[in-house]
Amino acid sequence: MDYVISCCSTADLTAEHFKKRDISYVCFHFEVDGKEYQDDLGVSYPFKDFYADMAKGAMTKTSQVSVGEYVDYFESILKQGKDILHLTLSSGISGTLNSATIARDQLRDKYPDRKLYVVDSLAASAGYGLLMDKLADLRDEGMDIDQLYEWVIEHRLECQHWFFVSDLTYLVRGGRVSKAAGIIGGALKICPLLNVDFQGRLIVRSKLRGINAAIKAQVAKMEELAIRGKDYDGECYISNSDCYEEARAVADLIEEKFPKLKGRVKIYSIGTTIGSHTGPGTVALFFWGPKRID
Repeated sequence: MDYVISCCSTADLTAEHFKKRDISYVCFHFEVDGKEYQDDLGVSYPFKDFYADMAKGAMTKTSQVSVGEYVDYFESILKQGKDILHLTLSSGISGTLNSATIARDQLRDKYPDRKLYVVDSLAASAGYGLLMDKLADLRDEGMDIDQLYEWVIEHRLECQHWFFVSDLTYLVRGGRVSKAAGIIGGALKICPLLNVDFQGRLIVRSKLRGINAAIKAQVAKMEELAIRGKDYDGECYISNSDCYEEARAVADLIEEKFPKLKGRVKIYSIGTTIGSHTGPGTVALFFWGPKRID
């Protein structure tokens, strides 16, 4: 193709998957107890070790791709004579859209004959990945870059995101839950159910007691919102932060209730950028539904 589809490492698929689908990506950064790493999809810092260190009390911090890094990354593709459609992590979660946009503007005069689209995905984790995979499908079916840009602007909000968190420690640390509410919620085994809204922000929608209740509520959301209901025949992705058994339990329920799924539910790890804020014990469910309007 004469163009490249591109995203950030925060789409939380695997390096092998991105290579197979011919999706380019640029890496965020994170720190653990002051030491900086590249968010390279678990290659340099395996997810198991990362979440084990968090559980032991390690302090994490994340940083987005800088303008200079975006310039270098985009230019490496433009020099090949290829156009770019780049989707960023949701602007409701990160400021990386601004950095990518500045980099695009800096490169316009240098590459006047090239197209460089920068799009806010309004998505995160493997929901962002699900969106990228759909773009790869459409590219492979023959869509040109302009058609693909128009498609993603029109349909990006149809990617549904539903999360539950079983450990409130990290939501308290990030300021999403007050310390008092965290103490009470922890004692009552509260699992917040969150989604990504129409502005790409993480919003707490309900508070459930226990993981089993959270799993059932999460699957119920798919029953309520999936295109064609239980006849849903699209793909379904799950990402998790070192709680595979809970993710598998969600996947098993979905495969039972949605017999027409396109393949089995795909389970991925929540990467080090998103995971630095959610902590271990998070399960996120992604599927296609109506446009998010609130």
